[in-house]
Amino acid sequence: MAIAIRAKQGLTRRHLLVRSASTLALAGLGSLARPYLSRAADRPLIANGLASGDASTDSAVVWARADRPARMRVECSTLESFKSILRVASSNALPDHDFTSKVLLENLPTGQDIFYRVRLEDIGEPGISGETQVGHFRTAPTDKSSISRSSISFVWSGDTAGQGWGIDPAHGGMRTYKTMLESRPDFFIHCGDHIYADCPIPSELKLPDGGIWRNIVTEEKSAVAHSLKQFRGNYKYNLLDGNLRAFNAQVPMLAQWDDHEVTNDWSPVGSADETGYAEDGSSRLVARARRAFFEFMPIRSTPAQEGRVYRRIGYGPLLDVFLIDMRSYRDSTWNKRDDRSDTFILGSAQLAWLKRELAASDATWKVIAADLPIGLISEDAIALGDGPPERREHEIADLLSFMKRAGVRNTVWLTADMHYTAAHHYDPNRAVFQQFEPFWEFVSGPLHAGTWGPGELDNTFGPKAMFQKGCSAEQGENLAPCFGLQFFGRVEIDGQGCRQPKSLVGRYRAAAGRAAGNHAGSAYLSRLDHDSIRLNRIMISSLCLSMISAQTRSAFVARENRYPLFRIIAPKRQRVTIR
Repeated sequence: MAIAIRAKQGLTRRHLLVRSASTLALAGLGSLARPYLSRAADRPLIANGLASGDASTDSAVVWARADRPARMRVECSTLESFKSILRVASSNALPDHDFTSKVLLENLPTGQDIFYRVRLEDIGEPGISGETQVGHFRTAPTDKSSISRSSISFVWSGDTAGQGWGIDPAHGGMRTYKTMLESRPDFFIHCGDHIYADCPIPSELKLPDGGIWRNIVTEEKSAVAHSLKQFRGNYKYNLLDGNLRAFNAQVPMLAQWDDHEVTNDWSPVGSADETGYAEDGSSRLVARARRAFFEFMPIRSTPAQEGRVYRRIGYGPLLDVFLIDMRSYRDSTWNKRDDRSDTFILGSAQLAWLKRELAASDATWKVIAADLPIGLISEDAIALGDGPPERREHEIADLLSFMKRAGVRNTVWLTADMHYTAAHHYDPNRAVFQQFEPFWEFVSGPLHAGTWGPGELDNTFGPKAMFQKGCSAEQGENLAPCFGLQFFGRVEIDGQGCRQPKSLVGRYRAAAGRAAGNHAGSAYLSRLDHDSIRLNRIMISSLCLSMISAQTRSAFVARENRYPLFRIIAPKRQRVTIR
């Protein structure tokens, strides 16, 4: 992919018109000035919508894909009318990267809604340009005094187009994205499994109630992905869905990956196909999958380490997000007790980076976005079963004990992967390994895939399932998206103080939504004392989490946001407490 040209500053619309090499006609509100004489067939088109990502206090990445060789031109403004232009940047969309292109917009104003618009110009004929599309993201605030109540909100989930459940227009397509957009988050963390490269999409699947799920099908999604074209085709398949394209255009994404971007339960050395390994010992299959991931994700590049997924995104004084990679540096064995070989899941370099970045963070909240949960027993993940740390658990024990010694407080772990939603509280008083501070881990998903039942926790780090929701034994596993058990989590962070209950803040509440046309049900799992008192002149920050079913109606989702599943209170300069 062509390296993005950095944004030029201070360009007004008048300058833009004067500098143009072609005769221009002003387009309608919200579109770029463009040539008025060209045939539609001559104009390069935006093929798969827009996307933005890795938005921070003053920058963000903008992504698009063309239908032919083109030059992508991006303008941004704080005004939806684009009356004045803040920055202009451009980059080529060329065949070598399947016509995808990215630019990094920098030096943006903090805490602002940023509107951007993208136009593609013909590579050989700059005077010929295609349609303009408009997107939006919001930069993070930097001044605590200007942060308003519930000033930061974001959503997270994972697992898209899994188990053969593709795009069925009769069932509304990928409706989770529509529901998430209705909640108007500042950004979205995709915890992995953006695609299921190892799961072909058939034309039809039978539903438990006797109905038929009818997928849109494409050639690239009709077989397990091996070639670069097939991996790219997986991402293009998802972008056929209008709900996903609309969401991408309005909400910036923080992207990480898990296994199905490559193949089920992949590891760096142990996963390959007939193309084998490169001279350096790396899997050629993994290399093709990684290339497609970076081509289609609005993710910042790390010049010193090309293809690195783990990174920190600072979102102002209240929040740092640490996106980790539990795939690229792991050992290549199954997570079994009878295997005594050396094991790891983060790798020494990433673990050292995470410790260093956590210790250096001044943010009130430190969200660790992981592609796998800690305490759910899995041969592919970390937990092995009850007992002291073994194998991959040693790295987690090392990290947790370091955080305690270094005084790292107010950490929350978010993840997906398990195809159900849950809240896990980790407490050393319940744990075999006890050298850590209590913390919470929240699991959500799937976005658009089969739903499974809750898994089994072990006691190594003392997790307790405070809430969990998945399919029942009667419903059966791999439950289709149309039955309502698709989940995402929503987080709201308030830095201006809040009401604090005398006991545990919040209500355990689960949304058990039904498919469109039926009522959206809900169930209180427990309601605790929530009589409020005002803390006397003590600035605190609260982090509220809601587990939301994607198939509920918008009115119900609004109620769900007002009554979060959990609220965690962090007194200033004190450790996180659950009151």
